[in-house]
Amino acid sequence: MPEPNEPSAALLLKAILRVLDEGSIAALATLTNARKNVGTKILVAESGDAVGSFGDVALDRVVAKRTPGFLESRDEAHLFHVRDFAPELTEWAEASILFERLEPEPRLVICGAGHVGAALARLASLTGYKATLIDDRPDFVVRDRFPDGRIELIAAQNWSDAVREAIGSGRGVSVAVVTRGHNEDEECLRAVIATDADYVGLIGSKRRTNMVLDRLREAGADVEKLRKVHAPIGLDIGAVTPEEVALAILSEMVADRRGGTGGSLSSWRRESELGKGKQVR
Repeated sequence: MPEPNEPSAALLLKAILRVLDEGSIAALATLTNARKNVGTKILVAESGDAVGSFGDVALDRVVAKRTPGFLESRDEAHLFHVRDFAPELTEWAEASILFERLEPEPRLVICGAGHVGAALARLASLTGYKATLIDDRPDFVVRDRFPDGRIELIAAQNWSDAVREAIGSGRGVSVAVVTRGHNEDEECLRAVIATDADYVGLIGSKRRTNMVLDRLREAGADVEKLRKVHAPIGLDIGAVTPEEVALAILSEMVADRRGGTGGSLSSWRRESELGKGKQVR
């Protein structure tokens, strides 16, 4: 008799490829420690649809039920003991299941190939993003400037069409609007907020970004989507050079994607030492 996962291996692979092609997310759960069926897998999409089996309907069901919580945590992987989330399944009490997050590689669409946009595209590629760099000046998006093949270069005939096409469904996509002027910013941002991009940021001072957002608001743009725009874009790290500005922008994008705060990891130490000092006095 074949193992529970053998007949469904092809279906499981097909389901994984579909998740990646559609730009959606899912969890791949693998039975890693148990009295039987070790190595069996089940893929659970965020929609709740499941493919595969551990050879036990009850175990399949509780793992599918546990999946949304794992996906919301944004962890890349987590090892769970069955007893921790399904104590009623005494037969599997000592078993452990590895949950792994499946999603396409993150994408970054950059509007504007000036100094900051160019630096951002290069840095994003180094950190695992598939970057798309768009500009309406063909000379700014030539391969001689960007030999990295992971950076897609688009010379836009018009900003709106190029931006919407590059963003697509918006799932897993961050967008940075870093063009050379108010008009270009407005045109790009108008196209961006018509999509469902995960993250949208606009470069510029408070005054400049407010000007662009106000124009779009007055033109009838979706107020809720405008409210979600990170403007000015990036974390405050005191950035000066284009490369530093790019780092500030990408840091905020990563924090947003991973659920980070953007704060200092060592702040607890100073707060703790300050508290001790107060107690001594």
